[in-house]
Amino acid sequence: MRPEPTPLRTSSVARKSPHREFAFLLSDVARLLRTVTDQRAKEVGSSRARWAVLVRIERCEGQSQNELAVSLDIQPITLGRLVDKLCDEGLVDRRPDLADRRIKRLHLTEKAFPILEQLAAMGTQMMDKALAGIDGAALEEMVRDLELIKENLKSELRTDSADDKAAAS
Repeated sequence: MRPEPTPLRTSSVARKSPHREFAFLLSDVARLLRTVTDQRAKEVGSSRARWAVLVRIERCEGQSQNELAVSLDIQPITLGRLVDKLCDEGLVDRRPDLADRRIKRLHLTEKAFPILEQLAAMGTQMMDKALAGIDGAALEEMVRDLELIKENLKSELRTDSADDKAAAS
């Protein structure tokens, strides 16, 4: 005969709190969104990383590779390889900076726009499915709330230089 299982104890930390549940859900949704985006991009012979680079360049034409790496939160060397491939495919053009010839500014070529249109249509379809059942007003409120959370978290970030100065003191 089997012994009765011991009931699990739940600590006050393990109890559901709205803050904790929100953090887990936000993380889960972001992960699922990345996974679905990877799948959709693969269907058209692309990748989420290429998609992100093209869209970020479209949003801010003429940014440097370092600026783009910061906005995408990836290492410059990783971005460099992606941009090299996009340049080889004729989708992105590196142009010299007028004030500093060491800097190359990133611009889309005409060849990139039909691809961006295709990716945008896929993105719209994907988000329509993801946001099904959420009305426009609720969505606008969520966007405002997430922007606030983003700003709150950004204010908590420490830059490497600030950490280095503190460590040196």
